[in-house]
Amino acid sequence: MKIIAALCLILSSAAVAAQPPRAAAHPAPTCDRECLRGKVSEVLYALVDHDVKKLPVAASLRVTEDGVEKPLDKVGLARSVTKLRGYRQDIIDTRAGQAVAGVMVEESGAPILLVVRVKIDGDQKLSELELVTTRSRTDGMIYNIDAYSGAPAEGMDLPPRPDQLASRDEMIRIAMFYPRGLSEAKTFNAIGTPFAPEAFRLENGALMAGPGCKFAPGCEDIGNQSLAIFKQLGRVTVRDIVVDERMGIVIMRLSWNQRGPGSDRLTAWEMFKVYDGQIHMVQAWMRLFPPALDLGGWPIREGIVQP
Repeated sequence: MKIIAALCLILSSAAVAAQPPRAAAHPAPTCDRECLRGKVSEVLYALVDHDVKKLPVAASLRVTEDGVEKPLDKVGLARSVTKLRGYRQDIIDTRAGQAVAGVMVEESGAPILLVVRVKIDGDQKLSELELVTTRSRTDGMIYNIDAYSGAPAEGMDLPPRPDQLASRDEMIRIAMFYPRGLSEAKTFNAIGTPFAPEAFRLENGALMAGPGCKFAPGCEDIGNQSLAIFKQLGRVTVRDIVVDERMGIVIMRLSWNQRGPGSDRLTAWEMFKVYDGQIHMVQAWMRLFPPALDLGGWPIREGIVQP
């Protein structure tokens, strides 16, 4: 009887194994680099065409424009953008289904810097859309429009060799030295920030640190540059972290706690080129926001440890 029972078990198991696998009720489609890049392009062309209704969106879509939540069809850029210019820097996070892009567009012939963040759901539909514009020095404190007349900065745009890239967690760990340094308001070298010898920083297109910097005495050395000014801004808050694991780019959405009673607060999408265990370039797209909008209308992403 034991032999018969064992044979029955083997035969029944074989019968189950022989059955074709059932298709998943809701397969989770992937959105690779080109897919996510395409989602950003869809948004940009919808703005230029003044037709956001053609965008494939999730029922739970949430949209902010310059920190203010609004329905997609109420986005002002969908009526004001008239042209896309040549500059576009994409940061693609396939693991998180997110992408951030800095793009130069025109409003009735006037150039503006537009930062677009998109997040895609499991059906490859738009679930989050964040739009932030910087139109002048009034918006961003610094605004070198000529820097956005062509291609992105070479240092950020070239992909490192795969053997030069660290793990996702290690890239984030290295990049986090930067907001830690800002919060400590000493120097980056004082906390051991691993800058490459040629490291430099661009803010809204202006060279603000590194070789060739003439903004202020000592700014040519990014590691030893004084950060005392950040004592006035308070500690930095990291709201979002997006990682382009292929390009070696970590981008963080940063904001500062104060800039004087009742005044606007500095915010930035700050990106770091990380490979060979070092930060080789820093680039920021900056925008001032009222205190109530210092997080840009979005909560701090779950799991982010503050510097």
